[in-house]
Amino acid sequence: MNVLDDPAIRELWTVEAVRERSNELLDLGERGALAHFAIDEARMDSAARLVADVTRARHPDLRIPLHSRWRHFEGPDGRSRWTAIAGEAGLAGTERARSAVELAVVSVLLDAGAGTRWRYRDEFTGREIGRSEGLAIATFDLYRRGALSSDPAQPLRADAEALGRMDHTTFARAFQLGEHNPLPGVAGRVRCLRALGRAVAARPEFEPQTGPRAEPPGGAVRRLGYLFDHLRANAPEGRVPANDLFRIVLTALRGVLGRALGDVWFHAGIRRPGPTDRLLPLHKLFQWLTWSLVEPITEGGVAVTQTHALTGLAEYRSGGLLLDTGVIVPRRPLPERALSPGDPIIVEWRGLTVALLDRLRPRVARKLGLADRDFSIGQLLEGGSWWAGRRIAEDLREGGAPPIRTLSDGTLF
Repeated sequence: MNVLDDPAIRELWTVEAVRERSNELLDLGERGALAHFAIDEARMDSAARLVADVTRARHPDLRIPLHSRWRHFEGPDGRSRWTAIAGEAGLAGTERARSAVELAVVSVLLDAGAGTRWRYRDEFTGREIGRSEGLAIATFDLYRRGALSSDPAQPLRADAEALGRMDHTTFARAFQLGEHNPLPGVAGRVRCLRALGRAVAARPEFEPQTGPRAEPPGGAVRRLGYLFDHLRANAPEGRVPANDLFRIVLTALRGVLGRALGDVWFHAGIRRPGPTDRLLPLHKLFQWLTWSLVEPITEGGVAVTQTHALTGLAEYRSGGLLLDTGVIVPRRPLPERALSPGDPIIVEWRGLTVALLDRLRPRVARKLGLADRDFSIGQLLEGGSWWAGRRIAEDLREGGAPPIRTLSDGTLF
């Protein structure tokens, strides 16, 4: 049997495994049994206060949306670029949902760290935008211009053929790369898009559906947006639990990252009998993608339920917040060099981040005067911990760099 078909291995591809094993890591930290970090619970109140202050400043009415890539497609006035181009193209109903799913998937998969030097010049505002927001606009423009469609008459489409032929020259031009405008992990990002094309060509989730809502004759092209049709077909009552959405997305797309197990890493403290011994799943990009699919899937007529099952994200902004506020305490000086994603320090930091965000959420809710049930982990991130992590990083370090630097191949986080 292929090891990837082992039920124990497949358990690693669930949000339940992410939460359970991250909490085991936190328990070790609280007992002083981790190699690299300790936990100072007394500092949680300070972290919660900072997140609450940032959340109030960003959302004075406390109407906090979910953490989602769609926020990055909104201008300073709150107007949505996606709404504008979809309206101009006359997209509606299922076709609009398909295109929105494609935009979300491509943009999230290309959202690994952009570094501190890269900028994207937005042709509509004239602004130069960096980091995650710049990557969002760059991928939005890549999609808008039809670079991911093999049919010039249907530019708002991402299909197997166009994705599979992505090359370095096309990518570099689209992302405005140059000697003085470098982006980390370009080769990995190009490989990711090409692998996405192969997945769309091969996986059943991207086949045209049969039945009354199927693509009309002549539309048998394999396209990324048919993932929406697959999700709808597996939601007979018009509802899909968030953990099922995550599982479906991860199953369909896990191979595009070039790692058999995906965002799963070795940590000596996570003990299990069998093949998952010492393995810690984190799945940052696929949970970020799941959050980002909630809106287009819901607008397409499929309700996403039980979003409380999803975890916080193992990324450097929320993780940096917890380090910079002293909740996560290094046992020795942090290295100045950039570390690989599999380095034990990075793995430990990311796992603790996931578990501590669950602890932080109810504290922030209380400081905002919200009932616990009315403040989800997705709102904590968006309000929230991600932005507070950026703010404290900018206060402490030139360029807003995170407290620990990670080498990026353009595919993980």
